[in-house]
Amino acid sequence: MNPESIAAAGAAVVTLPHDLTPFGMFMAADLVVKAVMIGLIAASLITWVILVGKVLELSALGRSARRGVAVVAAEAGIAGLVRRPQLPRPLAAMLAEIGEEVAQTGAEGTGSTAAGGLVERVRSRLSRLEAAAGRRAMTGTGLLATIGSTAPFVGLFGTVWGIMNAFVGISQSQTTNLAVVAPGIAEALLATATGLVAAIPAVVVYNHLARRTTAFRAEMTDLSEGLIRTLSRDLETGRLDVGSLN
Repeated sequence: MNPESIAAAGAAVVTLPHDLTPFGMFMAADLVVKAVMIGLIAASLITWVILVGKVLELSALGRSARRGVAVVAAEAGIAGLVRRPQLPRPLAAMLAEIGEEVAQTGAEGTGSTAAGGLVERVRSRLSRLEAAAGRRAMTGTGLLATIGSTAPFVGLFGTVWGIMNAFVGISQSQTTNLAVVAPGIAEALLATATGLVAAIPAVVVYNHLARRTTAFRAEMTDLSEGLIRTLSRDLETGRLDVGSLN
């Protein structure tokens, strides 16, 4: 290597950033790598916002469903449930579906001979209600799956881009001195680390919310089955008051 190249390499070493903290490497990174890391940090923040919001939502939904199960267990018939004030929202919605089906069937369709058909139609309505509640409970969690599956690859893109720039720097400085190579590679690897920091919590949070949603759907099933049993008993004993459901 000629003296001019040695001098240029020495100057490059002197001007290299010495702050190898994550923030220092971020500030010294290429614009593309910075954009990648900012996007991944934003995705990580979105993950935590979704976690807090969905945990609060699912907790409220679960409490409401459990209250509904307790109310159904405490009442002997559908008419008593309808007369209760301030019913939990899931229970009120299910009673409305039962009332609508009974109204469409008419008094002649609520006799003991037609009870089986009415119960099956009510079961179908309540199943649709359960499915809709489950879909609403999972709203927003699809973004977590997207973050969890794509964030590592976005981070890898930032790493590849950063390493390409590091190789360009090596070519321009005409030296393989570790002091020249290390900062650029460290900045590039920081993008991969940021991608993992975004992806791992997103996957964990998604699985946690999926389990919470499954538990909520099971509680909704308990509520609907309790109502169906109550309706079936009312039909068999002739206690169903069609007028009270309208």
